[in-house]
Amino acid sequence: MALAARRDWACFDQILASLKELNDDETLLVQSGKPVGVFKTHANAPRVLIANSNLVPKWANWEHFNELDRKGLFMYGQMTAGSWIYIGSQGIVQGTFETFVEAGRQHYRSPSPAASGERSPEGTPPSLGRPGASANNDWSGRWILTAGLGGMGGAQPLAATLAGAVSLNIECQQSSIDFRLRTRYVDKQAKDIDDAIALIKQHTAAKEAVSIALLGNAADILPELVRRAKAGGIKPDLVTDQTSAHDLINGYLPSGWSVAQWKAAQRDPAQHAQLTDAAAQSCAVHVQAMLDFQSMGIPTVDYGNNIRQVAFDMGVKNAFDFPGFVPAYIRPMFCEGKGPFRWVALSGDPEDIYKTDAKIKELFPDNQHTHRWLDMARERIAFQGLPAHLLAGPGRTSHRRPGFQRDGEKRRTQSPYRHRPRPPGHRLGGQPQP
Repeated sequence: MALAARRDWACFDQILASLKELNDDETLLVQSGKPVGVFKTHANAPRVLIANSNLVPKWANWEHFNELDRKGLFMYGQMTAGSWIYIGSQGIVQGTFETFVEAGRQHYRSPSPAASGERSPEGTPPSLGRPGASANNDWSGRWILTAGLGGMGGAQPLAATLAGAVSLNIECQQSSIDFRLRTRYVDKQAKDIDDAIALIKQHTAAKEAVSIALLGNAADILPELVRRAKAGGIKPDLVTDQTSAHDLINGYLPSGWSVAQWKAAQRDPAQHAQLTDAAAQSCAVHVQAMLDFQSMGIPTVDYGNNIRQVAFDMGVKNAFDFPGFVPAYIRPMFCEGKGPFRWVALSGDPEDIYKTDAKIKELFPDNQHTHRWLDMARERIAFQGLPAHLLAGPGRTSHRRPGFQRDGEKRRTQSPYRHRPRPPGHRLGGQPQP
C-alpha cells in the first residue's frame, strides 16, 4: 500500500492550482488528501490544516478503511507523505537513529569513562534534562535484533550503525537485501544463522558498528535465536521489528510459504483470506519470540507496525507487555523540548544544506550527538528530491530559525529555507466550501 500526499490526481491538480492564490490570511483544510475548503483566518494562522484517515474507533479496521479507499473517500497518508513533509529515506533514518540513541541512554548509560555500561534496571526512567546527555549512550560492543528491510524498515540497519551498534536485520526477500547493500544501508549479508552469530560476535568484540542482513523469515529465525539464547548463546541488547505487519496481504510473508507463492496469493483476491490468516499466525509466533526475549530482561519495543495488535487478535493476550517505541523512547525526548525539525533548500543546491549544517554546529557547539548525525548523514544518506535535512534535537528549536534567517538576510545561501515544510494550499473555485 503506497503512501500518498493526495487522494487522486484531480485533488493534486486542485492543490497545485491554488499555490499562487492562497492569501496570507487564509487557511486550507484538507481531509485525507482532498481539499475541502479555504477559510478566511488571519496572518498567524496555519497555512494548511490536514486530517488523514481519521476513523471512529468502532470502524477503525482495515476492512472499513479499504472500503472507503476503494470508493475514493480515503487515502493511506501515514505521517509524512500525507502531511506534505516527506523528504525521502533520511526522515525515518533520523527518527530511528534518535530512538536507538535514546534507548542507549536509558539502558546502557556510561556516565563516566570508567563506567561499566551495565544495563539500567528495568523500568528505570531516563534522567530528563541531564547535562551531557548526548554522550550518555554506549552502544559499542552491543547489538540490536530486528526484521524487515523493505520500505520504512530499511532505515533500521543504517540508524543502528550511526548510533554505534551492531545490528542483525532479518529479511525474507533477497531483492530487498540487495537494494540495501547497494545503497549502503546494510554493510554485509550473513550466509546463514550460524554465520550471522559469528559476525555479531566478531564485530561486537571489536566494538565495530556494522549492520548485518540475514535472509529468512522472522517468524522462524527469532524463535531459533530464543532457543539458542536459553541454551547459553548470545542475547541481543535490544529487540524490535519493522516488518510491514500493518498490511497482512502485502507486508508479511507467512512462515512456510515461498516468496513466489506469497506474490501469487497477493495477486489473487480469492486467496487473500487464507493469506491474511497465515500471515497473522506468523506474526503471533514472531511476537511471542519478542516476549520471550523480554522475559530474559532484554529491552523490547514495537516499532509502530501493528504487529502486537495482530498477535493479540490471534490469541497472544500479553502481546502488549512490551511498549511501543514512542512512549518508551520518543516521549522522553519531547519532555526535554526536542522535536522533529525539517528544512529544505528551495534552490536545489546541496551546498545550501551544508551551510545550514555549519550553522547548527555553530549554534550548538557542545552537542556532539547532533554533530555526529549531521556528519554521518552527509556521508551516508543521499538527497531525494530537493536537498533537505532533518534534526530531532538538540532541543530549544526556537534558537535555530533566527540563525537561518540571519544567514538568508546576509545572502550566504542561494535561497530561503522552508522550515517544517507546509506547502500552501488550494482554493476551490475561488470560494470557501463547506
